[in-house]
Amino acid sequence: MLQPPKRRRWGGLARQASLEPEGSHEKVKNVVVALSASCCLGCLCRGRVKGLLQRPPEAIASSSLFTCGGCWSRPRVAEDGGRAAESVPAAVPTSADLVTSLCNRLQDEEGDRAETYRELERVLQAEDGRLQSAVLGRAIAAASRDMRAAQGVTEGVRTAASDVLVALARSHFDSVMYELQCHLRALGEISEDFVFVTLGKLASSYALRCVPFVGMTLFAVLTMLSQVGSSRTLRAVCGVLEQWSKAVNTYLRDWEKCPFPRMGQAQFCSSVHPLFCHVVGSWLGCEEEEVKQAVLGAMAAMMGLLLHEEEHREQVWAQLPWLLGQYQQVQDTFRVTKGLSYFLETLGEVKILIPKDKLQAIGTAVHSQLSDETKQHSGDHRSELTYCVLLLARVCPEDTVAFLRSQLGSGSEAARVVSLELLRALVRSAAEGGQRLPLLVQAVRSVLRDPSRKVARAVLRFTKELLSCSVQSCSAWDLVAHVFATFSQASGRLAQGNLSRAEAQEATDLQALCLDILGSVDVSVRGMTKLLWPRLLQYVVPAQYTGTLVPLSQCLRELAERRQRAGDEEGEEEADVVASWERAKLPTPQALLARLLPRLWRPPRAQVSPALSQVLAAAPHAGGGCGVAALRLLQALPGAIHGAVGMVWAVKIPFLLQYLEGKSESCLDSAEWERLLLKFLRTSLETIESQAWTMGLSFELSQQKGSYPRLSREQAFLYKAIGVSLAVCPHVPYVRAEVKKHLLRTNYLEASEREGMICVVGGSAESHFHLALDLVQEFGSSMEERPVSGVFKRLKEYHQGKRAGTHMALMLAYSRIALCAPREQLLARVESDIVRGILQHYRTSCQVLGFTISTKDVQLKLTLVQSVAEVSRAMQGAGGSHRVELSSKRELLGILLGLVKEEPRDCLASPLRQEAFLALGHLSKLKPSLSREENRDLLDQCLQSAMPLPAPEQAEEEGAAAADALRVQQTMAALGELVTALLEEDLTSGWCAEMLHVLEYWLTSAKEWEREKALQACAQLLGAYEERFERTGEKSFELFGSMVGLLAPFVCDSPAASRQRAGACLGHLLRIRGKTLDSGAEEDEVQPLCQRLSAPDAEAQLQASSRLAKIICKYIPEAQATDFISAALDGMLSVRSACAQAAGEWLVTFLEKCGGQLSTKVPEILSIIYIRMPTMQQDTLRRVLLEAVSVLALYHPGAVIDSLLQKQLPMDSSTVELWQVLGRKFFVQQLLRALMEKLERSGNDQPRSSSAEAEADDGQAALEPLKITRAIGEVVSTQQTPEAVQRLLPELLPVLLKQISATLGKEMPFSQVSTRGKLFLKGHTSDDNPCRLSLETLEVVLRTSLEEKWLRLLRKQGAWAALEDPRAHHDGVCLLTGVLLRAGTVSLPVVLVLTQWLEAPSSNLRVMAAAFFAELMKDPAAQARRCLQPVLGALVEKARDPSSTVRQMAARGLGNAVSGAPEKLRKRKGAVLAALRRGLEDASAEVVAESLLALAKVVDELRGKAVGSAFKDIARATRAFFDAEQASLRSAAFTLYGVLAAAATRRWRPFFARELGSTWASLVLHLRDPDAGAATACQGALRLCAPLLELRRVRQGIAVGTRLSAAELQDAVCSLLAQESREHQQRLYVAARRCFLEGCAELRAAALDVAGVLVEHAGTEWLPGPEATLLAAALRALRGDGDARVQQAAARLLRDSGLEGAAGAAEPQ
Repeated sequence: MLQPPKRRRWGGLARQASLEPEGSHEKVKNVVVALSASCCLGCLCRGRVKGLLQRPPEAIASSSLFTCGGCWSRPRVAEDGGRAAESVPAAVPTSADLVTSLCNRLQDEEGDRAETYRELERVLQAEDGRLQSAVLGRAIAAASRDMRAAQGVTEGVRTAASDVLVALARSHFDSVMYELQCHLRALGEISEDFVFVTLGKLASSYALRCVPFVGMTLFAVLTMLSQVGSSRTLRAVCGVLEQWSKAVNTYLRDWEKCPFPRMGQAQFCSSVHPLFCHVVGSWLGCEEEEVKQAVLGAMAAMMGLLLHEEEHREQVWAQLPWLLGQYQQVQDTFRVTKGLSYFLETLGEVKILIPKDKLQAIGTAVHSQLSDETKQHSGDHRSELTYCVLLLARVCPEDTVAFLRSQLGSGSEAARVVSLELLRALVRSAAEGGQRLPLLVQAVRSVLRDPSRKVARAVLRFTKELLSCSVQSCSAWDLVAHVFATFSQASGRLAQGNLSRAEAQEATDLQALCLDILGSVDVSVRGMTKLLWPRLLQYVVPAQYTGTLVPLSQCLRELAERRQRAGDEEGEEEADVVASWERAKLPTPQALLARLLPRLWRPPRAQVSPALSQVLAAAPHAGGGCGVAALRLLQALPGAIHGAVGMVWAVKIPFLLQYLEGKSESCLDSAEWERLLLKFLRTSLETIESQAWTMGLSFELSQQKGSYPRLSREQAFLYKAIGVSLAVCPHVPYVRAEVKKHLLRTNYLEASEREGMICVVGGSAESHFHLALDLVQEFGSSMEERPVSGVFKRLKEYHQGKRAGTHMALMLAYSRIALCAPREQLLARVESDIVRGILQHYRTSCQVLGFTISTKDVQLKLTLVQSVAEVSRAMQGAGGSHRVELSSKRELLGILLGLVKEEPRDCLASPLRQEAFLALGHLSKLKPSLSREENRDLLDQCLQSAMPLPAPEQAEEEGAAAADALRVQQTMAALGELVTALLEEDLTSGWCAEMLHVLEYWLTSAKEWEREKALQACAQLLGAYEERFERTGEKSFELFGSMVGLLAPFVCDSPAASRQRAGACLGHLLRIRGKTLDSGAEEDEVQPLCQRLSAPDAEAQLQASSRLAKIICKYIPEAQATDFISAALDGMLSVRSACAQAAGEWLVTFLEKCGGQLSTKVPEILSIIYIRMPTMQQDTLRRVLLEAVSVLALYHPGAVIDSLLQKQLPMDSSTVELWQVLGRKFFVQQLLRALMEKLERSGNDQPRSSSAEAEADDGQAALEPLKITRAIGEVVSTQQTPEAVQRLLPELLPVLLKQISATLGKEMPFSQVSTRGKLFLKGHTSDDNPCRLSLETLEVVLRTSLEEKWLRLLRKQGAWAALEDPRAHHDGVCLLTGVLLRAGTVSLPVVLVLTQWLEAPSSNLRVMAAAFFAELMKDPAAQARRCLQPVLGALVEKARDPSSTVRQMAARGLGNAVSGAPEKLRKRKGAVLAALRRGLEDASAEVVAESLLALAKVVDELRGKAVGSAFKDIARATRAFFDAEQASLRSAAFTLYGVLAAAATRRWRPFFARELGSTWASLVLHLRDPDAGAATACQGALRLCAPLLELRRVRQGIAVGTRLSAAELQDAVCSLLAQESREHQQRLYVAARRCFLEGCAELRAAALDVAGVLVEHAGTEWLPGPEATLLAAALRALRGDGDARVQQAAARLLRDSGLEGAAGAAEPQ
């Protein structure tokens, strides 16, 4: 590190150069250049340059002298940039590591260079450690290079690089200075600007460390001054001059802190002086603003430095006008002031006097700057200007004060204000010396009468500053008095009331400043006690100083306490102080107490105007208010009031202070505080025990009440204090005179004076009851007896209100006397004198000219109400409510209720309503007691008056006064007291329930404000009942459930107040419920939740409501469950959706928490919900109801199902919805099984013991199974997925099929349905047919469990219609079974169940089972599943069933066995064939037809050989049905016949051929069968029989005519017969004739057509003669047949045959 030089300085080199001959200057320059290039400044600093001057510059540059060990050198940087010298990085990066990293970033040109430099600067400033040489060299080199770069580097980068060098100088000052000196080319080109800038920064930051380089640096700068060209360089050079000059000045002031020997000031001044001369000569005329600023700073710094040498002072003083003139030249005058203050600071350090002309110039310049209002100086600038004046005062105090005093006489207001402010600034410095304070005070006294408000304010600020210093050496009382005078003047101006807003604000500010001065007085300052005590007491009593009473009281208390502690040890008072005491008018003790008493009571306000002068003077609460201040003043002045009160006040006043402690205005009970103060006054007077003193106080109180504004609380308190003083005063004549004086002199048109008189009279009655009452009666009587001349004068007095005011005052005086009277004296006269007097004055006030009118005077009504309330309270306090009856109670009640009814219900014009409620409450407590009905009516009327009132918020929105809004709240509070009083009349749960019932009407109001007030009243009632519950003696609370249900919805009402009050009501209910339980209730959790109800977020409200429900619902007794549910359901009908939602949530929560205990209540609960459902159609409400039923069903599914099944058919929408919700919410399989079990039981419970009884049914279906069936359908319809229903399908199918069977052909049981239901059923086709209802349920089940294609197939086949039709029911069952089989839903359990039905007593069941199995026999898969194993034998047995339909289905099933169970069929072919053959003999055509078809299938399966001998019987039996009337029989017979023909084996072919010989004609004939099916079957049979015909050509014709229709085939056969065999032709004709003569109508027409075909092909010649005649006769007869088709066929044949004209017609045989 460079050691500071100890002997020679750079300045020595300069002096050496100056001593050389003139020609040697160039050599010195060369030496400096060489030194700059060789960089051995250490030698220069050690004075080793002298020898170098003898050597040439080249030798200097190459000399080894500069490598000596005592010289420091620039750190060298390695060729690789220094990176090779870097050490291995440590685990935790050090500052060196960070610097290295940042240098690498700079070298690699990564990122923003300016930001990198700023980061490097932060690292260097955070660490004090030294860097390694290589790292330091890299950092300095990089920063120096960027700082000096002329191009390619921004201004920001150069600035940042400069700052880095300054930061490096903190630990490496020598290295940085070396770098800068190297670039400060003293004798070469001018250096870069930032070299100068950085040098200036170094001098500013490290002033003392720069001192060794001052001469060198300044000399180098001197050599370059002539080369400065640009303004930028000039500013940089000026910066160097300014900072290095200040650095030298710092050294001269603090040279002791430097480690090197002291250097002389002359040495420094000699270095600066040439520079100063150059700047004065060359640069003072610069015009550029920035240059001016730079030159100004440099000049001020050099002027301050040159002051140290006397030889240069003249030059400095010569430049002072230039410096002051810069105020007019430069724009930023703050720089001028900074330079001036620096110059003056240096001047003070040098300790030389300022010439008077220079002081005058400096003072004038500074003063003009401060007082010039056109110049907007900043706060810092004004502070600097003031500091300049303080610096002047330090050097020349008397001259400075004299200058300022001269400015106070200036005509400029601003100049005077500035002078006073400067004098105030001088007070503190003057107080330190103490000798100049009188000069300052004397100067300010000269402007005390200045009319300017600004000057007055400045004087007050001076006074405040003065009073904070020692005032012992100056008489400052005039300034203290001036504070009070200024306050009084400002108060007077404000009292006039004609000021503008600005003027009023100015006066208010003056008042505040005065109070601030008095409040900041420090009595501990030396001389303050002598100055102020006791002269301040004279300002306590006068009214104009009322506003100063708070700080005044505090100051006086502190003075009194200080004098008591000091014991007057401060020495004798000065003469002027004693004289001022004598001139002071000190108040009397009574006046002082009378002044302080109202101050103890008056609450604070925010204004200090005289119109509200009591504002600051009355703050009874703690925290420095007037009450506290006045109390403490009294505590300090007991001797000044009266010697007897010392002991009493020592106890009472601390108690009063303790009462005020911690209380603010808002929480202070004004009435209680007033009572304590009046008690304090009474105790004090009783302690004094001086009649004269008490009378004097009464006089002072009377005198001072006029000093307060009317209607002020101070004045009202003084009236009460007068009443107390009269009560204490034992001198009765004086009391009589005073009371009478107040009665007579009161202006009864003024409310304040009336109230004052009442207070005086009432107060005196405490000790003089009879006297006060007699005086009031006497005055009232005299008023009535006083003659009033003329009617017009009476009317005038009436309209002016004088008479009314007097009557009202006397009414209140009576009631106040009752309140204040001794209890033992009151009862004797309350009824006869007080109540009577009140009513008399009221009635008199309602009369005009002797006539009673309905008064509209609200004040008169209020007076009566207040009087009644006060008398009632007085009687209660005296115990009269239990011993004396008020005979006029009902009369008074009637009057009060009449007043309440007259009040408008939409607004609050007066406080009459709430006052009447209070009076009614007090009056109701007196005897005689009212009946419950009377009390109920009273409450109802009061509610009708109070509830419609708008809410306070609404009143304010509608423009109502704030007092009206407050009155609404007061009205509700009064209503609460009335409710409590009425509850006390009959403290039972029954009476409480009646009162709540009265309130319930308003709780359900659609208007928010009515609900809110009703909830408030409800909370008040429940709170009162809770407090008194133990007194009722009741063990249970029957209202809990219903009230919780009623109030719960309101926890989510719109107004936050309603929610809070609903929560309060629930809290009361829970606590009452807890008192009936041994374990109590969870009251602690309810309060926080009720507070959360006030949250504006609806979600937060619902969460709090939900939590409340979970807590409270647990305590609802089972017996009150239905009450709660009914109330909650009613709450869901609220117009407010949030309330309805809350009610529903409470209902569901209750059922979730307590549903398990409500098994006996399920039917009743469901009935309640069911009744409400039609009125709750909104989706949200319906969901809640359905959720409630679902929750109940989870606990009691059986009970819920039973209850729902009690509903009558047809099901209404509510019942349907309930079943559906159970299907959605409940476990559907469990629910359906339960319903199926009930359906099974209902069927089994029918009283049928035999099939005969079953068939002898009355034709009506059972009702309960229908309900269950419908319920199943509704439950299933809700299923979104088929899985659950599919799992139950094996159980559901048999149950529903059985129900279908049971209802088939039945009617609805109208005898069990209501009349309304019957009318409904007759109009609804889906419900008037029980079978259809069951089918719909089955369809719903199948729709849920099957794919849609199967349902479409059922509809396409007409299965549902067939199932409903009793005649086609079996076919419908077959269709249904077929689809179920194809869908794969028929399982073994279903088969087993239906197998049992085959033996059921009910024919419908047997039919259904037989039809089911008939279709089932088709399915081979059923046989594979072993479903058909027991069925075939059963069908064989059922072929003998009594029911023809069963027999038919049995035959069909046996026939279908060919497809489903051929093996089984073959095994039992004998039984099957026998059964089918019996079927051919059945009486039922359907059974015969089915048997024929079944035989066709069986024979076809078994073939002829397997049929055996039955083949003949079957063939013979079959031909009998060819001509049957039923087409189905003919078709089936032809089908079977064809099968027989095909199945005839060799054994049976001859037989069948013979049979065919007699049947072929019938086959040909029926080719034209009217039934298409029969004709087709006949055609098929004929083709199958053709090989067995004996006619070859016919056989061949049939074989080749495969594409011919039946009619065409018949034509072809007839044609062949005509050609081949007339015999066979005749056989066919015979068969046709027999048919058209004997057959049915359809066959007769077909037979006639066949005969026509024969005639067409063969004519009639082949007919025998008689036969032709018979044919003609038959045809004529048939033309009259009843069938049109027969007529037409007969006529056509008759015409075509040519027989129409044949003779000898004969009747056919």
